[in-house]
This record gives sequence, C-alpha cells and structure tokens, in this order.
Amino acid sequence: MKIALCSSEVFPYAKTGGLADVTGALPLALTKNDCEVKVFMPLYKKVKPQKMFSDYGVTKEGNVEFYFIKNDNYFMRDALYGTPQGDYGDNLERFSFYSRKVLELLKQLKFKPDVIHSNDWQSSLVNIYLRTIYSSDDFFRKTATILTIHNLAYQGLFGRDKYPVLGLSWDYFNMHCLEFYEKINLLKGGIVFSDIVSTVSPTYAKQIQTPDYGCGLDGVLREKRDKLVGILNAIDYDVWNPEKDKLIYKNYSPKNLEDKAINKKMFQKELGLKVDEDTLLLGMVSRLAEQKGVDILSDSLDYLLKKYQIVILGLGDEKYHKILKKKADKFKKSFSLNLMFDEKIAHRIYAACDGFLMPSRFEPCGLSQMISYKYATVPIVHRTGGLADTVIDVEKQGGGFVVDKYTSNDLSSAIDRAAKLFKDKKGWPKLLKKISQYNFSWEEAAKHYVDMYKRAKSSR
Repeated sequence: MKIALCSSEVFPYAKTGGLADVTGALPLALTKNDCEVKVFMPLYKKVKPQKMFSDYGVTKEGNVEFYFIKNDNYFMRDALYGTPQGDYGDNLERFSFYSRKVLELLKQLKFKPDVIHSNDWQSSLVNIYLRTIYSSDDFFRKTATILTIHNLAYQGLFGRDKYPVLGLSWDYFNMHCLEFYEKINLLKGGIVFSDIVSTVSPTYAKQIQTPDYGCGLDGVLREKRDKLVGILNAIDYDVWNPEKDKLIYKNYSPKNLEDKAINKKMFQKELGLKVDEDTLLLGMVSRLAEQKGVDILSDSLDYLLKKYQIVILGLGDEKYHKILKKKADKFKKSFSLNLMFDEKIAHRIYAACDGFLMPSRFEPCGLSQMISYKYATVPIVHRTGGLADTVIDVEKQGGGFVVDKYTSNDLSSAIDRAAKLFKDKKGWPKLLKKISQYNFSWEEAAKHYVDMYKRAKSSR
C-alpha cells in the first residue's frame, strides 16, 4: 500500500512536540507492514537534505523517503510557527503553499498514493485541496484521505478576509465546510473533507465529541463519529531506551536498575540541587501552558518544594515563566527551572528522576508517560485522554499515580502517595522493575494504522 504522510514537523528534522515524534517513527514502522511511505514536510532553516532540487529536498532513511518543500520566504526562519510574541502573520500563506505543493510533487514524482495521511491543521489543507481543486484529477481518483488530530485545541483559525489566499471557491466558506464563527477553520475543513478522522487515543476520541473537550467542534465530530478512530500513540525505543541512550550519564536496563541512582546523583549535581538519593526527585518535560497542568502545579510548589526536588524543562506562556522563575529564586536547592528545549536535558530528566509529572488538564495521548515507564520513572498524571488509557494507579495494580480531580490539592496528595511508596525499600524497586518492562512500541500501533488505511481505501 502506498502512503503519503504529511506533517509540519517530523523528528529528527524539526520538532516542537509529540507530533514530530509520531510522524518520525510511524513511517518506519509502516514499512515493516508492507507499506511504501513518502513523508512531506516544509524545508525549515535547520534541515539539511541529502539531495536538493530546485523546489524540494529529499532524504532517505531506511525504506522511507522524506521530502522537504522549499520556499525560503516562508520556511527559512528560526522557528516553525511563530515567536514568543505570537504566531507568524502569514501562517495561512505558508501552509497553503506547502499543502498545494505536496499534491503537485506527488504528481511530479508519479507516486499515486492509496492514502494521504495528513496531521493537524497545518497539513489538513492537503486533504481539503484533494477534494476541491483536485476533485476531478484522475491521478488522485482512488486516493483516500485521513486526518489525524494530535491536539484539537489548535485549529488553524484565520480571519475571513484571508480566504482568497486559499484559492478556493467561496462556496466552501459556510458552516458545513470551512467557516467557523465568521473565521476560516482549517482543522474543521480537514475533518469535513477527510474520509476518516483519527486521533491519538481511544479515550480522547470519545472526549472530543463532548462540549467539554470538543473545542467548539464537538458537533462536527459527532457527525463524523462513524468514521472517527482513536489509535494510541507509541514511542520509538531506538530513541528512548536507557540501555543504549547516549545522552544520559550511565546506561541501565531492567536487569541493573540500581544504576539509575547514578544518573540521579550526577543530575542533582549538574543542576545545583542538593545531592541526596533519599529525596524524591520529580521531573517534567512540557510546554508550559494551562493545558499541561502548570496552573495546579504552580499552586502546589510552595508545599512540594519544601519536601521534594523538582526539575522542569520547557517553554510556554510568559505568565507561567514569571511564576516559575519566582519559585526557582525562592527554592534554589530544590527547584531547577530550564526555560528552553534541550534534548540532552530531556533524556536526563527521564533517566534521573524518580517520578514524572503530567498533571494535564487534557491530554490527547501523551508520550512522556510511556517514555518514563521505559526509564523506570513513575508517572504521576491527571486522569484524562491518553493518560487514562496508559496509566493505572498503583492501588489498582497499575504503574503510576493518578489524580482524579483537577486540583492542586489532589495533585499534591498523589505526589505524597508516591513519596510514601518511594520510602518503601522493597515496594518501590518492585514497581520500577514492573514498569520498565511495559511495551508501547510502534510495532503494534502500526498494525492499527494499516487497518485504518485499508478501511479508508475500501471507501473510495
């Protein structure tokens, strides 16, 4: 089966979040399931393709070809989507150009896909254009379309005045297609024009059909419910594996978990925290936004940092930068704040910490809890979305600590429960041994994607 996978970011070429991890690992897993896969991404500033042509570059990894759409005016920038001050003002122009170019390039390459698999609002226009501008093009006559929603909160909203940029008839600017409260909504259009819509966990697929989680699109998604699929994400164990991770201090596996303690000691020293193996060390790698639970965590810090150590890595809302900076100044020996994204520090957080914090208000899937399991770092999560699908509380024979109510008090209570077990010299190592052997590999997830592709293909 021939698959064209479209994404605005793909690891290791460009990354701001979990979307890149998924679109980097899934294509390679699909090739092991008799799929021929080509991936299409913008050619950003730091991407160096193996071969360059006039309007695109290409890199081959394994059996997958990665194509990078070239337009220096649009993509040769320091960031993918915007600056800390806000999104780039021409994002509609940038991603509409990218989307149309993907379809042109497919024809140029004579690669006739069985399925075009687009991801989030940035590439949803590929599916929209296929069913509008290219609707009578015989080349794509049998091509099915899938849109995966990684986070429904980001929808690609633009002013009505920009509609001509899309090059589409105004007939499509209505409540049944692209219009959303007098604005353009690219994600909505992608949902409407795709044969199947998927999201990244079974629980999130149900949640987004409700007003509480639907971000205004729950009605559109309920209409699509017979063609709405939830497939749990997975992680790439070639990247996330403490046994061969080159970015951590000391490699370890389920057979020698005691070496994890060396990572903790050296990380505490590197960060300037008090070196103490008996103090619970908690980590967080996240976008610093309310969605990720930074509000209830911030409210808990005065209590937590008197008892435990916390290290946070990430960037986000300036509001939370200021709050967290004040806490870092107040608790210098127990709080390490790293306002950046650094791959090395991220790996060391997973390897060195005892517990991993994911108090998300909502979480489509989450990859960090799966990674933390592999590194024998116990996840502490709010029960929502993919976190509900992957983390069961230790009191129910699971591998983590679950917060049922989204409050700072309930988060603190879950951490205190973790700390109590942490002091149990038999119970804690037993838990670490168990979770380090959990398996969330792409091998299983890829099979579900192939089944979805077959279903989409049969609908054409």
